[in-house]
Amino acid sequence: MERRRFISVVAEVLDSLPETFRRRIHNVAVLVEDLPPSQLQRTRRRPRYMVLGVFRGVPLTRKSVFDFSSGPDYIVLYQKNIEAVCSGDDEIRHQIRQTVLHELGHYFGMSEAQLEAV
Repeated sequence: MERRRFISVVAEVLDSLPETFRRRIHNVAVLVEDLPPSQLQRTRRRPRYMVLGVFRGVPLTRKSVFDFSSGPDYIVLYQKNIEAVCSGDDEIRHQIRQTVLHELGHYFGMSEAQLEAV
């Protein structure tokens, strides 16, 4: 999928989130990159699992009004990895949604164990 189309799907996914959910998201950027830095270094072996996205920042549950701002929190989606686990545009759209929701869960302070239980 072309990058422009991928970004368009990401925007559609974000716009489709329930309003009550979107209102609680503040100062979070969503970025798209090809691959995570660890995969950019060429290796012969394929990773055991592919990182599809990552949240970088301070979860809401750990933020304080007394903290100094360290810039916006952000989510990075790794386009090539998402495409690698999907067989078509519909699956890519679904995986983008799942990955965005997963990473937003981290933004809201959920652990991996909590996210897997959902």
